[in-house]
Amino acid sequence: MQLSARNVLKGTIQNIDEGAVNGVVAIDMNGQTIKADITMDAIKSMGLKTGEQAYAVIKASSVMFAAGNERINNLSARNQIHGTIADIQQGAVNGIITLEIADGVCIKGSITNEAIKQLDFKAGEKALAVIKSTDVMVAID
Repeated sequence: MQLSARNVLKGTIQNIDEGAVNGVVAIDMNGQTIKADITMDAIKSMGLKTGEQAYAVIKASSVMFAAGNERINNLSARNQIHGTIADIQQGAVNGIITLEIADGVCIKGSITNEAIKQLDFKAGEKALAVIKSTDVMVAID
């Protein structure tokens, strides 16, 4: 299967916080954690278990960015992943930011050229990828 989502990040399930309807699956990727808020039905039907490999799947349009690598306090988005800007590709209106979060592991996000300019993003600088847990899907082999 191929996906149009630009981010398919492999890791290990660190924790599953089960609720009545939804659960939060925490996936560790080289020391950084991405949380996915998915249904308990999905957790059970997929047989998700702590310690097993899984993928965090995120559309590029669901990734926001902040300059610097300091965690933003008082923000509802559960995922704040720090890294270094590896590449910036600008189109007519939007651009793609590639943030390297670990050796060879990258998160891509689509933001406006106006935001790229306002935040003064440049390759080699530190940044945060900010992603709501409800925008993260979980996949397994």
